Amino acid sequence: MKTVAELNELRAANLKNVVLRKGAEALDAAKAAAPAGAFDGKYNVLVCGGTGCTSSHSEKIVDALNEEIKKNGLEDKVNVVLTGCFGLCALGPIMIVYPEGAFYSRMDAANVERVVKEHLIGGKPCTDLLYDETVAEDGSIKSLDETDFYKKQVRVALRNCGVIDPMSISEYIACDGYQALAKVLTEYQPEDVIKVITDSGLRGRGGGGFPTGRKWALCAPNKAPQKYVVCNADEGDPGAFMDRSVLEGDPHCLIEAMAIAGYAIGATQGYVYVRAEYPIAVNRLQAAIEAAREAGMLGKNIFGSGFDFDMEIRLGAGAFVCGEETALMTSIEGNRGEPRPRPPYPAVKGLFNAPTIENNVETFANVPQIILRGAEWFASMGTERSKGTKVFALGGKIKHTGLVEIPMGTTLDEIVNEIGGGVPNGKKFKAAQTGGPSGGCIPASLINTEVDYDNLVSIGCMMGSGGLIVMDEDTCMVDMAKFFLEFTVDESCGKCTPCRVGTKRLLEMLDKITRGEGTLEDLDKMEELCEYIKANSLCGLGQTAPNPVLSTLKFFRDEYVAHVVDKKCPAGVCKELLSYTIDKEKCIGCGVCARNCPVNAIKKTDYTAPGHKLPSMEIDPSVCVKCGACMSTCKFKAISKG
Repeated sequence: MKTVAELNELRAANLKNVVLRKGAEALDAAKAAAPAGAFDGKYNVLVCGGTGCTSSHSEKIVDALNEEIKKNGLEDKVNVVLTGCFGLCALGPIMIVYPEGAFYSRMDAANVERVVKEHLIGGKPCTDLLYDETVAEDGSIKSLDETDFYKKQVRVALRNCGVIDPMSISEYIACDGYQALAKVLTEYQPEDVIKVITDSGLRGRGGGGFPTGRKWALCAPNKAPQKYVVCNADEGDPGAFMDRSVLEGDPHCLIEAMAIAGYAIGATQGYVYVRAEYPIAVNRLQAAIEAAREAGMLGKNIFGSGFDFDMEIRLGAGAFVCGEETALMTSIEGNRGEPRPRPPYPAVKGLFNAPTIENNVETFANVPQIILRGAEWFASMGTERSKGTKVFALGGKIKHTGLVEIPMGTTLDEIVNEIGGGVPNGKKFKAAQTGGPSGGCIPASLINTEVDYDNLVSIGCMMGSGGLIVMDEDTCMVDMAKFFLEFTVDESCGKCTPCRVGTKRLLEMLDKITRGEGTLEDLDKMEELCEYIKANSLCGLGQTAPNPVLSTLKFFRDEYVAHVVDKKCPAGVCKELLSYTIDKEKCIGCGVCARNCPVNAIKKTDYTAPGHKLPSMEIDPSVCVKCGACMSTCKFKAISKG
C-alpha cells in the first residue's frame, strides 16, 4: 500500500464486514447506501478471545460454531469472529450475535447447536441464554448501551476491543485504522502533531500522569543519529489487565500510534516491552506488526512521505520494577532491569543513550482518535486537569468484574455501585484500592470522590495504571497493606538502600502488628519510615511503596489500634489474633466439626443444650491451629471467630 487512496479503497472494501457490529444507526446508513437486500439475513457472531474467556475455553465455542455453520450451509450468511475483550469478564465466555446485539453470557459449546438452529436459522434469539439485563419484559433484545455496566462508558482506547478481529488488518482499516497516520504524514508537520496532543490534554495513563504532549515536545528538539519510541506494556500491578486487553483486541492501534509518535519526535525505531506472561497479546501483536509491514504501514517511505519507521517486541521476564521507564530501557538493552538516576531524562538520554519517549499502551491507544477527531473533542471529556477517559480493571468484592472505560471525573460511587453492580452477598463497601502496590485505599466515606489524577493524589492515593480493587467489610485493611508491601519487597530491584532495606523493615513492623505483638509507638515509627522511603528512594517503585500503608493508617487507624491495643482483628482475618469458639446453646453435638479438625482440637463436653440429646463440643485453644475447617462445616452456625 503506497498511497492514501489505496488505504481508502481497502477501507471501503472491508467496511461491510464490520458494519453489522456498529449498531442500528450504522446498519441503517449502510443499508441505505448498499444494494437492496445486501445485509438481509446476515449475521456476525463475535466470540470473546481475550485471556479471561480463552481460559474458559471460548475457542471451543468458535470451533463448534464453524462446524454447525458448515453443516447447515450458512457460510455466506454467518461470519464468526474471535475478538478481543468485551469488558464484562464476570459473564464469560461471552458471545454476541449481530445485528440484534444478542449478548450470550457464560456460553457453553454444548449450546451452540441450539443457537444456530433457533437464532441464526430461525431468527429467534435464545433469550434464556442471554444476559438478563439485555432482555426486555416483552422478550425483545435491549442494546448493550442500555445496561448498567455499559451505559456510562465512553470507549476511546477500547473502541475496537470486542468489535474487530484483532488478527485482521483489513478490519482495523475498515474502522478508520491508519487514517490518523496517513493524515499526519500527508498534512502535518511534526510540530503540528505535538501541538494537537498537547492541546488535547492527554496525560500518561501509566501512573504518574505526565502530560504526553510535553514529553514529546521535550524530546523532539534533541538531535541524534537515532531516536526511539518505547511502549511500556509491562503491566505488573496485581489485578490489572487494561493494556493486555488492548494488545489482545486492537494491536494495530498501538502500531499506528507509535508510528505517529515517531514522526512527531523524529524517531525511526520503536520497541514494545511486554511481559512474557501475556502470550495471547504477544502473538497477536507480532502478527499485527508483520501484517503492517506487508501493507506498508511500517518500514520505508510510509505513504510516500519519506518517513521511515519500524518496530519490534522485547519480552520482559515479569519484574515489576521494569514498569519504571529507565529500568525498562535498561532491560531492553539486555541488562538487569534497574532504574537509573534522573536527570538526564530519557527525552535527552534514554534507550541506548539516545533521545527516547516512553508511554504505556493505553496512552498510545488514545492518539489516533485524537488526531482524527481533534484535540477539542478529547478535551471536552473529563475534568479541567484530567482530560479524556480512563480504563479501569474492576476486581475484588464486586459483582461485575471486568474492564470499563469512563470519562475522567466519574465518581467512585458510580464506578462501584452503578457500573460494577455493587458489593455482592449483601456486604457493605469498605474501601477501594487504586494504583495497585503504588496506590492507596479510598474509604467508604469518600465514595463520592471524582476519580481523576489530582483528586486521588489529594487524598493520598494515585491513579496508577488503572487497577481498582474493591473491598468489603470482611477485609482487614492492615492485612491489605501488608499484602501490597509484601509484593513490593519481593519486586524491589535492591539497587537503593531506602527501598531495599526500608520496605523490608516496614514489612517487619506490619507483620508484628498482625501477630498482635505491635505497640502504639510502632505506628509512629511506621509513618516516619514511610516518609523517609518516599523521599529517598531512587525510582517510583520505592517512592510509592509506602502509599498503601500511609493511606490505611490515615483512613483506618482504628483497625491498627485494635490490632495493637485489643489484640483483635476486627475483620477476623489475621490468623494469629483469631480464636474460634462454639456456642453450646446452638451446638447439637453432632461431631462433624471434630471429624474435620486436622489436629483433633475439638472434644465433647459434659454440657448438653436444652432440647438436644448429645453433649456439645468445645475447642481447645492451645491445640487449635485456626484453620477454620470447623466453622465452614458447621451447618448450625454454632461456631464463630473473633
